[in-house]
Amino acid sequence: MKIEVNTHERCMIEFAAKHPEVVVMSADLGSSCEVKKFRSVYPDRYFTMGIAEQNMCSWAAGLAREGYRPFLHTFSVFLYRRILDQLEMSVAYPNLPVVFVGFVPGITTPGGVSHQSINDVGVLRTVPNMTIFDIGDATEIEGALDLAYDRNGPVYIRMLRKEVPRLFPAEEPMQFGHARTLSEGEDILILSSSICTEEAIRATGALKECGVSVQHMHVSTLKPFDDPQILEALKKCRPGVVTIENHYEIGGLGSAVAEMIAEHGLSRRLIRIGLPGYTHGASKMYLMKKYGIDAMHLVHAVEELTGKDLPVTQELLLEERFVDYLEV
Repeated sequence: MKIEVNTHERCMIEFAAKHPEVVVMSADLGSSCEVKKFRSVYPDRYFTMGIAEQNMCSWAAGLAREGYRPFLHTFSVFLYRRILDQLEMSVAYPNLPVVFVGFVPGITTPGGVSHQSINDVGVLRTVPNMTIFDIGDATEIEGALDLAYDRNGPVYIRMLRKEVPRLFPAEEPMQFGHARTLSEGEDILILSSSICTEEAIRATGALKECGVSVQHMHVSTLKPFDDPQILEALKKCRPGVVTIENHYEIGGLGSAVAEMIAEHGLSRRLIRIGLPGYTHGASKMYLMKKYGIDAMHLVHAVEELTGKDLPVTQELLLEERFVDYLEV
């Protein structure tokens, strides 16, 4: 597996070259959000707004009304919790094309509860006109900006940064509202997103060795959530489905799947794997294991669904391929 570095930095510069109306706004986190180099390439299209996210959102709304396409950059937690009123009234209500690029989503930061956006998807799924993307690897970083631009309305991107794995082929870009099928199977359906997809890949390999037929799908569009592929997979999976996500267990991918199951009258057991509540600061892999959003917890969920004790150990799981870092 290849590791890419600062993918968003490169993509933002290349993207802006194609779209002269694109401007970048930063809430005093240009280096941490990989847009510092953008400032040197396009100084007239880069706005440092300081630690004043509400003001930045209001400015972005005004720029969008004048024909610009603002891309706001800061940590995820500051792009939904701190500015929610401005986001809803100034951007979402008039349906303006403003893109909120939120970094270090969930527990991908050791910054603790003040910096961890564990319920951002749950909050923003309730905002009308909002589209939500949850990035899974470097290939999806490369495709997210074009998809966000094409939506021509408010978009929230849960972005990854620094050293990011390339899980998916570069020639198979991210598609709007279209999940990636990573393995085919009939017994269990696993739906994963963000950093949890790599853990699900590891678990799936071990489960197949134990004779469990697994269909694994990676989900990057969390709103709207109407992918017909996912619905068809839900209809055929027995005895049920497991969702795993870097988000509070309520409001995110698992809740969206539960809604789809209920709305279509499907009789399927659902186990949602997500964060049980607020977390503390530590490295990503430590937190994933401690709070149960790793491969081993996924195996335990499959055991619960199938009613079988599977001979899966940490040693049997595929080689760990994470990049674990502590930069804030």
